[in-house]
Amino acid sequence: MDAKEHYFELDGWARFDMPTEDYYDLEQFPEGFTAYDGSEVWNFIHSRIAFHNEPETKQDEYDADNWKADFNKAVSGLHSMVSAQVCRGLQEVIESGEKVPKGSPYTDPKVEFNRRLNPSTAEKPQAIENLYFTYMLLLSAVRVVRDRLLLDCESGKIEPESAEKLKPILAYSLLDEPKIQVAFKKLHDHAIKDSNTMWQARMRTRELFRIMNCVQCNKCKLHGKISVLGLSTALQVLIGTNGEGGDVKIIHRVELAALMTCLHKFSSAVQYVQMMMTSK
Repeated sequence: MDAKEHYFELDGWARFDMPTEDYYDLEQFPEGFTAYDGSEVWNFIHSRIAFHNEPETKQDEYDADNWKADFNKAVSGLHSMVSAQVCRGLQEVIESGEKVPKGSPYTDPKVEFNRRLNPSTAEKPQAIENLYFTYMLLLSAVRVVRDRLLLDCESGKIEPESAEKLKPILAYSLLDEPKIQVAFKKLHDHAIKDSNTMWQARMRTRELFRIMNCVQCNKCKLHGKISVLGLSTALQVLIGTNGEGGDVKIIHRVELAALMTCLHKFSSAVQYVQMMMTSK
């Protein structure tokens, strides 16, 4: 983010990094298999940033009927997306004839897919379910900001070349499919019911962004921060401060870019999961 437009919002959903003169083109630094093992970071996220029920309730933290369970599902869906991208990247390395980096704990994409995502064998059987839940939230958020993005395309705030690529995505019929609103409606109803505690979700998304600084692979860190910022933007748009949604007009262009990039990541992850689940 440029220094001239950098600002701090003490109680917002996002925690921007300090401004820098470094810029990264994601087409030059695309996602790919790096052999980095981020399990310690993910263990911290699930154990310390996700919400946990009191022991005496004995209720599954993903099935509870409240917004905290919805938040946990969204974070789990983010993890599932990354897992799908790791498996896809590993498969691309193998199919290209390249050697898997020496010392990599991952060597077989099918084995990794089954361990991470396949509902019948995965360590977290609800991984794919949560992937779809988060994907629906992102689709719902893009639907909400669609008019803002189209206006920015027409006004020139988004450069013409990018606008021409963006418009077909915003016209995609899936955005208007009623079924994708199921996850959003569930989150909205829960947030309205318990709006006085929604500040906790905002603080958790900020810490989720911050923990990405502990990722030791620079490419993984870059894409991890973009993904978290995209998810936090979706939550900001959909539920805001009181469950009724945020003001689309004040969403920063960096947040909008992260939202669209995160949507693309989830879309490709879902496509890969569908392919793996139907392949023999």
